[in-house]
Amino acid sequence: MSANESPIFTEHLPGASHWSMVIPRGRTVRFRDVEGGANVSVLFYNPNNLLERYNAPDTLKCQHTFKLTQGHCLYSDMGRIFCSIVRDDTGWIDTVCGVTNKAKVAEKWGAKDYQNERNLWKQNGYDALLVEIAKYGLGKRDLAANLNLFSKVTTDAEGNLGYVPKHSVAGSCIDLRFEMDTLLVMTTCPHPLNPAQDYPHQAVDVDVLASDPVTEDDLCLNSHPENRRGFANNNRYFTEPDMILPSQT
Repeated sequence: MSANESPIFTEHLPGASHWSMVIPRGRTVRFRDVEGGANVSVLFYNPNNLLERYNAPDTLKCQHTFKLTQGHCLYSDMGRIFCSIVRDDTGWIDTVCGVTNKAKVAEKWGAKDYQNERNLWKQNGYDALLVEIAKYGLGKRDLAANLNLFSKVTTDAEGNLGYVPKHSVAGSCIDLRFEMDTLLVMTTCPHPLNPAQDYPHQAVDVDVLASDPVTEDDLCLNSHPENRRGFANNNRYFTEPDMILPSQT
């Protein structure tokens, strides 16, 4: 995929918003931090079987990592790969902190509703995701652990989590190459550990582009042995010949 390729589709997501769309297999979604300091919380579901969704524990343990970045794959709870991270200008995607809720936002930044504040209201990530998945007949029990794109969280010697301010700068991009049809759900509400005094309203641009075919030397395919098995599971799911097979060694 060329960085200069014209997008098939483009959307601008203001801060404190939510959105979703079905991404076909063979497309790449590029997220672009418009102003710096953005956060995009994302979830993934199989639109043809909504019981299949993103599985954070399997994604992390099979790739032996606490963070995600370029070269990693995002797994479903069926052992298939929703998408591969083919570009990450930030070098670190938070996998463990979840999203804010109404009480936490009110405690940290005060309460403002849409009826009175319009686009300057203080939405929370939990309700934003819940509203979005409700469009597909899903509810509270269907909310899984999410990713926070553009956000970095580290730990100290005692295991305490710490948010890294200004981790993402204006213009930073994260590209997800979709290996199967996927319902992508997202919100631009602030990260739950963001220490900003004022409620952040950082916007993100989203482009959908055509993907190049996966080749034998693909970084995501080869970064961990389990990824080859994940790609093979995808090929079997689509009843295609196993053009990419797990290593026999």
